[in-house]
Amino acid sequence: MSGESGSGLSRRQVIAASVGGLATTIGLGLFGAWALREDEKPARSDARTPIPVPAVTTTTVPPKLLEVRTFHSKARNRDVRVITYRPAGIAPGTLPVCLAFHGRGAGPSMFTDLGVGGQLTAAAAYAVVAVDGGDSYWVSPSPKDDPVAMLTDEVPGWLAELAVNQRPFAVLGVSMGAYGALNYVRAHRDAVRVAAVVSPALFRSWTEAKARNAFTGRAQWEDTEPLRHIEALRGVPLGVWCGTADPLLPSANQLIDTARPVVARTAPGGHDAEYWAKVLPDSLSFIGSHI
Repeated sequence: MSGESGSGLSRRQVIAASVGGLATTIGLGLFGAWALREDEKPARSDARTPIPVPAVTTTTVPPKLLEVRTFHSKARNRDVRVITYRPAGIAPGTLPVCLAFHGRGAGPSMFTDLGVGGQLTAAAAYAVVAVDGGDSYWVSPSPKDDPVAMLTDEVPGWLAELAVNQRPFAVLGVSMGAYGALNYVRAHRDAVRVAAVVSPALFRSWTEAKARNAFTGRAQWEDTEPLRHIEALRGVPLGVWCGTADPLLPSANQLIDTARPVVARTAPGGHDAEYWAKVLPDSLSFIGSHI
């Protein structure tokens, strides 16, 4: 935690958490080739072999635990994949929704690989819906590609088609997805009741942000950088998780110091899928406690 004073440490709600026992073991063999860093753009995760979803034994036709759909987005000027994860043992109906924001170089199936579908429970019943937002930190890279407009204008209609609630009560963001999730909170304060971010890819300076080659310019970054708009996040329960070996830990610590989240946990781990798989059960439980 370089560059931080002792007083900064005393203010921070950092809880050393050992959550390895909660991690799903499904698909860990895939993670060796998928240790995402924000300065890299590996092959899209959608090309990897999907994790099989356990069958549900029932006398009636069960709701689909994992549903992959393709919708045409006028805002993004392309077809986009949408993956819905539902808890087992829940009758079909309009479930509360958590929007999941994927990392850079990944896609919505990132959450399949991390075992999200198997971590949802009937005890805290809600659906997780992951949408493909591209690689531009969930901001518009050009007039022809606007993921923000997609989330605001198109996703509610898609959620209705998926028979889940059209107004997400929660957001979950991993890596680059944390950038998008926190901006979604700013834009939808009337609906979002809880947010969870894991290994948040946030930037303390324009120099750091510019190196990602994701923003149209400094003005767009300043307008969208969550660390520059902390006041807009206050009042929404927030959970932050980050590995102590993550190169983006200083940004996570700044978020913790300024936003004062309800949960702030650091533990051994890097900016990679192995760490994310360990902490996602805790993150999903935190979200479920706010239904």
